Amino acid sequence: MSKQDVIQSLRGMKDILDNDSKLFTYFCENAAKIARNYGFEYIETPILEETALFKRSVGESSDIVNKEMYQFIDKGENDVCLRPEGTAGVVRSFIQNKLDRAGGVKRWYYHGPMFRYERPQKGRLREFHQFGAEVFGVNSVYEDANIIMMLKDILEFFGISYKLQLNSLGCKECMPTYKEKLVEHLNSFKSELCEDCNRRIKTNPIRVLDCKIEKCQNLLTNAPKITNNLCDSCDTDFEKLKEILDFNDISYEVDTNLVRGLDYYSKTAFEFVSDEIGAQSAIAGGGRYDRLVEFLGGRETAGIGFAIGIERLLELVKIKESKEDIYYIGALSQNALNQVTKLANIKRKSNQTFMEYTPRGFGKHFKLAEKLNANVVVLVGEDELENGTVYTKNIDTKEEKTIKLEEF
Repeated sequence: MSKQDVIQSLRGMKDILDNDSKLFTYFCENAAKIARNYGFEYIETPILEETALFKRSVGESSDIVNKEMYQFIDKGENDVCLRPEGTAGVVRSFIQNKLDRAGGVKRWYYHGPMFRYERPQKGRLREFHQFGAEVFGVNSVYEDANIIMMLKDILEFFGISYKLQLNSLGCKECMPTYKEKLVEHLNSFKSELCEDCNRRIKTNPIRVLDCKIEKCQNLLTNAPKITNNLCDSCDTDFEKLKEILDFNDISYEVDTNLVRGLDYYSKTAFEFVSDEIGAQSAIAGGGRYDRLVEFLGGRETAGIGFAIGIERLLELVKIKESKEDIYYIGALSQNALNQVTKLANIKRKSNQTFMEYTPRGFGKHFKLAEKLNANVVVLVGEDELENGTVYTKNIDTKEEKTIKLEEF
């Protein structure tokens, strides 16, 4: 095959290997462990879904649906797309499995690839991965605080600094009145707003507050604030949420322009932002979506969740030193290979273990062990076979000894 025939990965798609692979699996495994500590169970939903699912949930006013979905007609004439986010698929599963009718509480976490056709840049790819969590059936602001604290625990476990930003988006009682006030204000200078903002005024005006164009942001400085227009119930919940976070020593700031990028949020909205990845930007976020199950054909069910963009965090993740020994087991002679295989299989039940199939001398074995970050070297040669022993050396403590097979 000539050089020009070599196939490259698609633009915005990236292999995960080497150190990124270690960070990626380390992140997913430990984030999942924290989620399980909070009582969450794992769920896996399909990567391919009906396009209608995201049009009805994410919303046709969002950039995701308007510009970014990988959408196509499959061989069965179905209008499908690669999932651009995780929540809608989990809600679809919740309804399809009739859990909305069963009642009770469901807490799920997930991680996997998402797809958005947008301009690739640092920390933002066309195929990216999210770690997320969703809760159904708990209509309490204490659950809002609970899920924020879980996300905080995940970020702190990996040594990632952050600022927490909060807002309330109101509910079906107070949002319509607020939207009327906002539209009236926006119409007074709509000719100065960008094309997307003008489109959003008609489809979902609060999304105008999320515009990232500086000129639009400057024009929005005096826009009416949703937090000044909440009904008594939403206002009470928002004040209670702040009280719970204060009591738990969790610092935050209220950002009245925080609306999140998806149409299904109501009441609590939050983002964790960091300035460690260049300009301050969101590394995780979520909120409450009490009407989404109903929008997708299920019974009205309270819901709240969050998602983390994994790629954006990888360079910030700090791996904690493992206290468990990592074993390297090798043969000094051809005859010792069977014994080495048996020892490796035994040790893998309790420790990460590397096995070297090629017989080598002491020095080469130790060089390989160090390259693999193993700290305990176990070697078997002719003498060890004859005496029923193994040679071991702990590279960290420098302790070396020959011990009986039974003791090993």
